[in-house]
Amino acid sequence: MRLIESTYISLDGMVSGDAFWGAQQGFQGDAHTEHAAKVLNSASALLMGRATYDVFAMSWPERDGVLADVINPLPKYVASRTLTDASWNTEVLQGDAVEAVAQLKASGEGTLLKYGTGSFSRALVEAGLLDELQLWVHPFVAGSGEGLLSGITTTHLDLSAVTEVGNGVVILTYTPKA
Repeated sequence: MRLIESTYISLDGMVSGDAFWGAQQGFQGDAHTEHAAKVLNSASALLMGRATYDVFAMSWPERDGVLADVINPLPKYVASRTLTDASWNTEVLQGDAVEAVAQLKASGEGTLLKYGTGSFSRALVEAGLLDELQLWVHPFVAGSGEGLLSGITTTHLDLSAVTEVGNGVVILTYTPKA
């Protein structure tokens, strides 16, 4: 199974924070939604950390439309040390999350699509489990927040694709350097 992380990012490398979430919303349009649906349609399952799962599980089941029609029925895996029971077609990964993801990857064909960022993302990169990193670069400077891969050891990636989705947003797709 391939593991793809797809995440929004500001020009200054932020992926969260008060300034980030308000600012990025103004850049979405039809091409953005179309590409997001294409990425979702390629997924066999979704992977999230606990914080992302909590936000998604509160909002996505109530939504409809092209993205919700794909995201809601997909199987989901959540990495959490504290969550014991999950709804929304979700399985909580047991034990060490990195080992659990390695087992998922070895278990079959398809694509595991990861949303969210933070320590779980960093651990997956450092373990060499990420097959592709899609950065949806938004044309604004957040000024504060959490950096995508802050604190990670040096990791080299190759640029494999650049996709423009309108409103100045580009998706930079990277793969681990051979």
